[in-house]
Amino acid sequence: MNIIVLDLNPLYDVKNNEQYKRKYYSKLMPLAHKYVELLPWGDKITSESLKFFSPIVIWTKFASSKYKQDILYAAFRDYFLAWLELMDEAIVETNAVNILSNREAQHQYLLWRATKDPGHRILARLLGETLAEELILDFLFNGALTLGSKRFLDFFPEYKCADGSINNKRSMVGKAFSKRPWDRDGKVLEI
Repeated sequence: MNIIVLDLNPLYDVKNNEQYKRKYYSKLMPLAHKYVELLPWGDKITSESLKFFSPIVIWTKFASSKYKQDILYAAFRDYFLAWLELMDEAIVETNAVNILSNREAQHQYLLWRATKDPGHRILARLLGETLAEELILDFLFNGALTLGSKRFLDFFPEYKCADGSINNKRSMVGKAFSKRPWDRDGKVLEI
């Protein structure tokens, strides 16, 4: 079984930041439309984690086959080319307040993923807990512990247990999306 997540992850929550979504994702929505049928929605995704995905995310599961791998490679190529185009159009940010805001948003994303990513359990089974933790913190989500001084519970206090530890539940809200949660325009569907 292949578990795939392919996205141009947003720096800011595209559900609540319409201007950001329009700027970066409006012209990318045809990518989502192109692959939504070929690589169908994989399974449930928690409402809390939704803000760290864009409306063009490919979240799918499939058994290995050359056909599916070819589709996935085409999607990867298209997403990579879209990313390169965004980089060509990028304007260097010089406003110190915006730079700090962007840095904090990236730090929040890295902490969320390093702490709540469901792939952690799979990596721990494959590599053991110590190596999985090293891979997550030193490679996949490098910067989670060094990009800023805040910790997970500073950004996500709803996960704090009575003893001060982080609740291991993936969702505190209890709401999950078992189908693609965006409409054709990238607006989150209220389910």
